[in-house]
Amino acid sequence: MNKFSRIFALVALSAAMFAAPVRAEDVKAGDLVISQAWSRATPGGAKVAGGYLTIENKGTAADRLVSVSAEIAGKAEVHEMAMDNGVMKMRPLDKGLVIDPGKTVKLAPGGNHLMLQELKGPFKQGDKVPLTLQFEKAGKVAVSLDVQAVGAQGPGDGGQKKMHDHSGMKM
Repeated sequence: MNKFSRIFALVALSAAMFAAPVRAEDVKAGDLVISQAWSRATPGGAKVAGGYLTIENKGTAADRLVSVSAEIAGKAEVHEMAMDNGVMKMRPLDKGLVIDPGKTVKLAPGGNHLMLQELKGPFKQGDKVPLTLQFEKAGKVAVSLDVQAVGAQGPGDGGQKKMHDHSGMKM
């Protein structure tokens, strides 16, 4: 490789690194890959927040997300949202959330999610909120939620729409 080619390659690599959006790093635990971990900023005084992420099982056996914990929350649970006679209801998944082999499970607004309650402080846009996921097989896995705008619908979203926000709920 000549000098010009090396310089060009270095410049291209540098540009690619700086052009990449800032987001949570993928976390690998056993056969699981956890990615796109995020939450929304909370208004002052809010006592609840939702957490969202994607879990991919690259193995040949199912695993189960059995619990979640976070120092910033007095209580944290894995929740589902489901329609019941035309009414959207939210409840904790007491037996956890199964991640079947070869499948990807997305925790997202309006569906399964992490529910962080009794918050000890607000979530501010740009913060990283550490939490621990407990899996049946993969064990304890540390991840950080990237805090997005109040109305964000996904990681990196500017928050233009506000459809599903836990911040005003009383538990």
